[in-house]
Amino acid sequence: MTELPRKTDKKLGLVIDLDICVGCHACVVNCKEWNTGGYGAALSDQNPYGDDPSGTWLNRIHTYEAGEGADTRVVHFPKSCLHCDDAPCVTVCPTGASYKRADDGIVLVDESMCIGCGLCAWACPYGAREMDLAEGVMKKCTLCVDRIYNEAFEEVDRVPACVRTCPANARHFGDLADPTSDVSQMVAARGGIDLMPEQGTKPVNKYLPPRKGTPIGEALPAAHRPGGEDDLSATGFLGWVDDMLSRFG
Repeated sequence: MTELPRKTDKKLGLVIDLDICVGCHACVVNCKEWNTGGYGAALSDQNPYGDDPSGTWLNRIHTYEAGEGADTRVVHFPKSCLHCDDAPCVTVCPTGASYKRADDGIVLVDESMCIGCGLCAWACPYGAREMDLAEGVMKKCTLCVDRIYNEAFEEVDRVPACVRTCPANARHFGDLADPTSDVSQMVAARGGIDLMPEQGTKPVNKYLPPRKGTPIGEALPAAHRPGGEDDLSATGFLGWVDDMLSRFG
């Protein structure tokens, strides 16, 4: 079985703002494109266009309806490998193919050592690993390790493909072991949370919870609220229209 490093110098990971994600799947598509032509074996598809599509994707978005009544809202929830400090997918691996790097905390799979047994997928409580049926090896998010250290790229591009492509700026990348980093400050300011903390895996990736919404009526300017001090139903042009229509009532 593979051992975890006692300590990692960095904790590179993602911070995802659930209040901003619009569920556009741009991160999903760019992740697929980058990892198909980059690190490791290409991500294969078996039946991408049929009635029962199947294939290998390292990043997925789940959409939920949460809350009740006026507080109901749609939440888009992106999910990929969380690069846990106490990663059960690593310790269960019988060949050492799954491992966590001591220098930056990224969890990876050495595909040349992977025998496709699937134990890591069973051990992951987040369902973040996928078997590539064409190659017979386990695939997972690499945080685009072949991209973030590539000095041939401009610095702005040395981030995971999902972060670079997000049009809403809902995804952020950095060192969560550094309390002064932008991602650490976001987590502190917004009360960033772990996914399923009861599992004890200590995920590095964090989620920023949706902000509490303002009821639609309260969000309107006072002039547009029924009974407001500047209620346009009694004054101005709309007041005149309301008066005229009332004469035909």
